[in-house]
Order: sequence, then structure tokens, then C-alpha cells
Amino acid sequence: MSEHDGDGAAEVSTATTTESGEAAEAAIPELVIISGMSGAGRSTAAKCLEDLGWFVVDNLPPALIPTMVELGARSQGNVARIAVVVDVRGRRFFDNLRESLADLDAKQVTRRIVFLESSDDALVRRFESVRRPHPLQGDGRIVDGIAAERDLLRELRGDADLVIDTSSLNVHELRAKMDAQFAGEEEPELRATVMSFGFKYGLPVDADLVVDMRFLPNPHWVPELRPFNGRNEEVSNYVFNQPGAKEFLDQYTELLQLIAAGYRREGKRYVTVAVGCTGGKHRSVATSEKLAARLSAAGVETVVVHRDMGRE
Repeated sequence: MSEHDGDGAAEVSTATTTESGEAAEAAIPELVIISGMSGAGRSTAAKCLEDLGWFVVDNLPPALIPTMVELGARSQGNVARIAVVVDVRGRRFFDNLRESLADLDAKQVTRRIVFLESSDDALVRRFESVRRPHPLQGDGRIVDGIAAERDLLRELRGDADLVIDTSSLNVHELRAKMDAQFAGEEEPELRATVMSFGFKYGLPVDADLVVDMRFLPNPHWVPELRPFNGRNEEVSNYVFNQPGAKEFLDQYTELLQLIAAGYRREGKRYVTVAVGCTGGKHRSVATSEKLAARLSAAGVETVVVHRDMGRE
């Protein structure tokens, strides 16, 4: 192991020694840092990566992340992908995360941050169901602990490469999302999630871009279309035969291609495009399907999620 520098972070070794004594270049492992709100599904996300063959370390103090990467680099390729779970259970260690991330960036370690998010209501229900206190609530209420944690994690959430809102997801749906992002043998340049939603159910908190399709007539008010959803041909034809619908799809696709090119230049690998209408059943679903098809045709690996379809 290399000597520690003054800030306590170990340098990442990039070389090993062969049997003949010659230095050989070591492959630095790929790194994913899993963090987010307590109760939002960090353990499930970590277990999913473990099932995909990642070497997973739970509740690792941030100051030790560079050391873990160094050990992986010295494993002669046996540990090519490392996932570490970092959360507020680390208490005083958590303040060292920013320092460790800067250290990894200086050593050109490929790393991504996955942030698990959830609404206050969902988190309270989860803590109450297991009858456990929030790690930061102290003598206060669960909501006090959640508020303190949000404040602590605010900057990290802003730096995350992938934000997953688990408010309305069960364990299987969260695993499906992780599989969609990490199961591929080769990492694509950019992965997109196109999510339809209903404004009356609230904005998706993990959206990078939001599209409002309420400028088009609502098929809900057409009696023969009301029972169907935007995946049905009749509804899709109705939506895209409206004035401005096709033009909007064409021009927004071009805009997304410009944005995607910028994301690639900035090293951002994931984007969530949220497409909304009133109830998340007709216009947003039809548009999401069309938009996802356009992005896929342009070479962007795309997943479609219909968050609110079927809720009415």
C-alpha cells in the first residue's frame, strides 16, 4: 500500500510488480458511490450491483474510498468494479467525502455517484413500519432527522450522476432501474429515462428536464378514447394529429440531441426526461413513447417509465 498523504487519503496505485520484478500497469477499478436518504433504498441498490458482479462495501468511511480503489488496482484485475455505500451513519467521516472525491478526480479515477431520493411522507412511513429511529433525529421526531439529512446531503445530490426517486417504487422496481443502468456489458455514452407523469400527482423529483404536454387537447374528454391510454394507437393518433404536436416532437427531439451532446462532453451519463400531462395517462404517455423511440434511433440507450398510468 502506498504512503498516506497529509490529508489522510491514500494515493491510488497504478502499477504492480511482475514476478520478474518489472513494473506493470494496473487497471484502476471502476467506482460507483451509492448514497442518498436513509430509507430510500441504498441497501437494495447495493445488493443489485453485488448481484451484477460488483465488489460492494457498505458504510465505508469516505476517507477510505481511495484506499479501497488502490487495493482494487493491486488485485491484478480480480476487482474491476467497486461500489461503496456512503451515508450519514459515517457521522464525522462524512465530512471527508468531498476531499476524497477531489483526490479521486486528481488521479483520474472513473467514478459515478448514485443518489437515492424519496419523499418525506414515504420515508416516514418506512421508518414507522420498521419501528426504527432516523439516524439523525436524536431526541426529535423522524421528520427532524429527515430534514437534517436532506440539508447534509444537498450538495452531494447536486453532484450526483444518477438520481433515483424511490417514493413510489417497490424493491423489484428499484432493482429493475438499477439493472437497466448497470447490467449492460458495455457502458453506453448516455442513458436516458423518459418518464410520463401526471401533474396532479406532483413533479418527479429526479427529473433533469420537464416537458408539459397540456398545450394539446386532452383525450380524456373524448368518450371513446377515455378508457384507453397513450400506448393505444387510437390515442396516439389523436394526440399527434393535433396542431403543433408533430412539430413539437420534431423540434424537441433536435433540442434533446443538442443537450445530449453537451451532457456527453461534460461526462454526464444519465438523464431523466419527465413528460407530463394532467393525469399521466394519455398525452404524456403517447409523447413519451414517441420521444423514446426517437432517442433510441439516435443511438441513446433509452428506458420508458409510465409513473402514473393506471392510478386514476
